[in-house]
Amino acid sequence: MRHTLLLAILLGLTLPALAQNRSGQGDVREIYDANCAGCHGDDLAGGSGSSLIDDVWLNGSRDDQIAHAIRVGVVDMGMPGWQDTLSDEQIRALVIFIREMKAKSESGALEKRLQGNIVNAAGHRYRLEEVGEGDSMLWSIAFLPDGSRLVTQRDGVLWHFEDGKRSAVEGTPEVWQHGQGGLLEVAPHPDYAENGWVYLSYSENTGAMENDKDAGMTTVVRGRIETGLWVDQERLFRSDGEHHTSSGAHFGSRFVFDGGYLFFSIGDRGRKERSQDLDRPSGKILRIHDDGRVPADNPFVGVAGALPEIWSYGHRNPQGMDRDPATGLMWESEHGPRGGDEINVVERGKNYGWPVITHGMNYNGTPITDETHREGMEQPKLHWTPSIAVAGIDFYEGDAFPGWKGKLLAGGMASEELHLLTVSDGSVTKDVVVLKGRGRIRDVASGPDGFIYLLLNDGSPRTGRIVRMVPAD
Repeated sequence: MRHTLLLAILLGLTLPALAQNRSGQGDVREIYDANCAGCHGDDLAGGSGSSLIDDVWLNGSRDDQIAHAIRVGVVDMGMPGWQDTLSDEQIRALVIFIREMKAKSESGALEKRLQGNIVNAAGHRYRLEEVGEGDSMLWSIAFLPDGSRLVTQRDGVLWHFEDGKRSAVEGTPEVWQHGQGGLLEVAPHPDYAENGWVYLSYSENTGAMENDKDAGMTTVVRGRIETGLWVDQERLFRSDGEHHTSSGAHFGSRFVFDGGYLFFSIGDRGRKERSQDLDRPSGKILRIHDDGRVPADNPFVGVAGALPEIWSYGHRNPQGMDRDPATGLMWESEHGPRGGDEINVVERGKNYGWPVITHGMNYNGTPITDETHREGMEQPKLHWTPSIAVAGIDFYEGDAFPGWKGKLLAGGMASEELHLLTVSDGSVTKDVVVLKGRGRIRDVASGPDGFIYLLLNDGSPRTGRIVRMVPAD
């Protein structure tokens, strides 16, 4: 794993991008070549044995059914069992590998279908319009009541886009730009027109150290913007320095407002075991009043040693959150490792399992665990293997694409995909890719004009663009 991280640094890759780039490689590739390729072919398309990427399964297509077939064999087809040769963890890694290779075989055709100036997808035709750009990587987009846009740039700039022009808001907090950290989420208060509050999350170093290295954590503040200046700042959440880490990974962070409360996410900060610790903010969804006070009815208030702000735990790196306007359920997307990106419904006090259970494996192709389920831990409503590198999500509430209204839009960075999810009764019933290959999608937002806005980051070094999807008719 150490060599994998070094490779990521040398190539300028984030870990989600590395997961995509190593799809079909690593230790699991060696396991497949040694035990399976002789019958099923180097490319998994079949040989003396059947294809593993044509979606035809004689003994069931679920992950557990495929794992069972590998473990005990398929005697009637002449396939031996591998339970005496491979561990349960290695068998689980092989299932992920098969999913990766199937997706790779389909990716080119999908991208070709969704190219062109006018795209036909999921019952609507659209075109893309570029409406703004950043100087480096853009992270979050939010709309003010007058239709203008606030956009965060990870290196610490808060942009205001209005009437085709952009200006930087001066006086915003100093960020600790470290790895994936920097200036992250921006959102106006639901009653912004009356109170003017704007909320920010960012990575911050307050002087804490870990193993003689600078350490930091996600902080949440609010302030107002007056004549281009950031004023009246109030700090709403900052964790103790003992919880800060030197890792540059997994800061979160997204916001959801609901009934006077603010929900926000923090990733596991590269220390996966802390997601299960109730005395740390890492790997959690937290809930406070919109002025920073801790609600008395939070699930772990009064529990010895637990942080009272915690709402749910066992998360890896939640980078998308939105509330379903039809049902009030709070949906969340989070990065898995290599495989196992998740869509969850976040509920009070629930444990979402990381790293005890996961549908993914390590970036270098070694297994984490064979457990995808455990009593008392929640299952995702949808998981992607291979990873799409999930980012922002948003329920579409406009009228420009009536067939998509009420559906959940989910962006993928490394996959460069926009997914349209149909949800019903707290479940995902359909997943359709409606855009692919136009750039890494960091955020998606349903605009007040009914159009769909995307933050795309591409090139090296990464440079951000704002584009919107507009009906082509």
